[in-house]
This record gives sequence, C-alpha cells and structure tokens, in this order.
Amino acid sequence: SSSSNRSNSSSGSSSKHRKGRGSSSSSQHFRGRMADYVDQTQKAFQKQGGIFLASKNKRVLAKKNKLGNLRYYRNIGLGYKTPDAAINGTYIDKKCPFTGDVAIRGRILKGLVVSNKMQRTIIMRRDYLQFVRKYKRYEKRHTNIACHLSPCFNVKEGDIVTVGQCRPLSKTVRFNVIDVEPCSTQKPVNVKKQFRMF
Repeated sequence: SSSSNRSNSSSGSSSKHRKGRGSSSSSQHFRGRMADYVDQTQKAFQKQGGIFLASKNKRVLAKKNKLGNLRYYRNIGLGYKTPDAAINGTYIDKKCPFTGDVAIRGRILKGLVVSNKMQRTIIMRRDYLQFVRKYKRYEKRHTNIACHLSPCFNVKEGDIVTVGQCRPLSKTVRFNVIDVEPCSTQKPVNVKKQFRMF
C-alpha cells in the first residue's frame, strides 16, 4: 500500500509539473518571435523594457517600425531628432537615450572624440582657456570626459559629438552621446595636438 501511495504522489507531482510547463509556452512563443528581430549576442536573453512579451496587450509602450516589428523608442526633446538606426535597428541597449530608460537632463556639451576603443563608451576631449591672474593671461587646458555611445551612432576619432548629461551610468560615465558631426577629412586627424573650442 505504501508503494501505491508513492506512485500516486509521484504521478500527481509530474502532472503538476506538466501543467506548469504548458502555461509558459506562450511566453516561449513570444521569446522566439522576438529573437528573430533582436540581436541576441549576450548570454542573457535580450529584450526591451517597453515590450511585454507574454501579454496580449504588447503595444503599451512600443510602436511598429517600418519593418513591421515592435520597437520601443522615444524623442529625447531639446530639438534632437531620433536616429533612424534607433527606430529600425535591432540592438538592445538599456543605457541608450532613444531606446533605453535614461533621461537627458542638465548640461549639453560639445567635444572632439579622442578614443573609441571601449565597448559602447568613448572619450571626448574638451579644450578651454583658464585665466591666470598673476600674469593676466590665459593658459590652455583640456579635460577628457567618458561618454556612453549608443549603437545607433558610428563614431571615429576626430568626429565632433554633442553629449547630454544623464544619471551616473558607471563609475566615470555621466554623459550620453545625442548627436554626431562626422569629420570631413578622410585622413586620420591627430586630435590631441590641435586646440579647438566649442
């Protein structure tokens, strides 16, 4: 009799597990659909926060782009246009000002790109003049600012970028690229030797 009780309990638990698996099939279906038009380059499943995968009302925050895919994007304001790569792209970046959850507020700065070797982060150089009271003259100074670069922009050394202040994204990053002016010359520019004020 004890063996029959054990068999009944095991069959009951297995049926419970089967029910649990069946309920998650809808979310697996939506996951499969989203994986078709989203870059799955990380170990974790990549998805946008504004799209709810397992609910019927998925279009709460997302809109359909030109390709007919659901994509969450927004206008950051301040007269800056949302890039087409952000609207029709397939990348996932939570720190992107156009497709993520980062608000641009505070200072808007312009500077020269010195380095783009990091992943989704650039170093921007800003030159300025500091007045020396003793000699009644100005001296040249510069500062390097680390800025987050969204995948919707292609940036190379020598380009001029406009960055907006946002919440701290890492230990050193407090700015986000919102506009890019490409360098006119094809030759690589020695950006550290020239003094340019914006």
